[in-house]
Amino acid sequence: MTLQELYVTLLVAGTVLLASIAAARTAHRVGLPSLLLFLAVGVIAGEDVIGLHFDDAQLAQALGTAALAVILIEGGLTTQWSDIRRLLAPAGVLATVGVAVSVVVTAAGVHWLLGMDWHLALLLGAIVASTDAAAVFAVLRSLPLPQKVTGLLEAESGFNDAPAIILVMVFSTATSELPGAGYIAGNVVHQLAVGGLLGVVLGRLGAVALRRIALPATGLYPLATLGFGIIAFAAAGAVNASGIIAAYLAGLVLGNAKLPHRAATRSFAEGAGWLAQIGLFVMLGLLVTPRQLPSAILPAIVTGLVLLLAARPACVAACLSPFRVPWREQAFISWAGLRGAVPIVLATFPVVAGVDGAQDLLDIVFVLVVLFTLIQGPALPAAARRLGLTLPGALRDVQVETAPLDVLDADLLTVTVPPGSRLQGVAVFELRLPPPTVLTLVVRDGTALVPGPDTVLRTGDELLLITTPQTREAAERRLRAVGRSGKLARWFGEQGDPEPGPG
Repeated sequence: MTLQELYVTLLVAGTVLLASIAAARTAHRVGLPSLLLFLAVGVIAGEDVIGLHFDDAQLAQALGTAALAVILIEGGLTTQWSDIRRLLAPAGVLATVGVAVSVVVTAAGVHWLLGMDWHLALLLGAIVASTDAAAVFAVLRSLPLPQKVTGLLEAESGFNDAPAIILVMVFSTATSELPGAGYIAGNVVHQLAVGGLLGVVLGRLGAVALRRIALPATGLYPLATLGFGIIAFAAAGAVNASGIIAAYLAGLVLGNAKLPHRAATRSFAEGAGWLAQIGLFVMLGLLVTPRQLPSAILPAIVTGLVLLLAARPACVAACLSPFRVPWREQAFISWAGLRGAVPIVLATFPVVAGVDGAQDLLDIVFVLVVLFTLIQGPALPAAARRLGLTLPGALRDVQVETAPLDVLDADLLTVTVPPGSRLQGVAVFELRLPPPTVLTLVVRDGTALVPGPDTVLRTGDELLLITTPQTREAAERRLRAVGRSGKLARWFGEQGDPEPGPG
């Protein structure tokens, strides 16, 4: 590459990056998932419109897998262990048994409805079985949902990529006949167990190293943290284990450890995750040929309807009913199984393996992701409201980058006083928040005020609180208790237990 070619390449890449960032802002304002506009940028930049040529499925597979690793590391780093630790069993079942149920039901549906042979039907079922971590993380963290629902969906999306990838690889490399169920199950268990072990071990080693080694610059800590996640991903892949599960668990361990400069690390990881998402979706948009997509619309609609109305509800009901998850939560979890970059990346595996009909599968999956993301994503807030799952006064995490909070290892929380809450009429000193938790700001009718001990809370007030990881749970419990029973909550036996969700 000459210097002039380098300038042109960087000019095009920078322009595409800024266009994608502008698309993300537009998507946020109109309520669309960002991935749709990122894909659109790639399609527009492709050979059928602007003229950029890209048809290397093998390179797309390699870069796409690496991007997924970065996205999952970021997801692990920004996931609270306290939100998902009690949900590991149902999430694990949903991410393994649920994937198997989804594959079988989807394959049977497209086999009988579209006449697709069983090999391609099982491949298609495995490709679309995984929910998308990036889409789930982005959408759910902006909704005031019970922690059980959010944590379950986040844990599932972090765990189920690995089983789906293993199944796609098995079906893609099968030649004359498909392997038996015992071989597939053994392969999945081996890869998940070894990959999970490597992820946890390397995450713990990384946490110990980062606490004990003084680096010469603050900016090196985020790089080192991401580096440990990448090492976990690569080490697992090198020993034929699941690098995806290793990357997510390494990020989860590191994100919940007491590391120096945690806020800066999380901010850097979020930026790296966005860059990976943008690059991934734009590349996948470049990979498809728009003039070939119309023939894939009908098969994509049929496959998507089988997945949305049969396969996903079946796997959710089969996996979560034994855990006595209420039907409202099951219905929302079923609807919230968003598909995104992962299925499109997985669709490149059979193309690289030379499977007959693989290009048709890629087109079907691309159209399915676009159409059903348009249907499911914007409808999630309305679905949560209709099912009675939204919590108007739910505490929401706020990502803070300022140095003082980072040095103090503090968290910033916000809660809105909803109508009917017993927080109405309570003075600040009557909250009796556990020290060193402090209410620092009240936003009332669009005006910010610094509260004093005698400031009385009103309906609609937005409260900003600073707390520490050690006292955060106690502060949340106290706020819930006062919200339910008033300032004398403890006298009434109200301890502020987490919202159990509707039965």
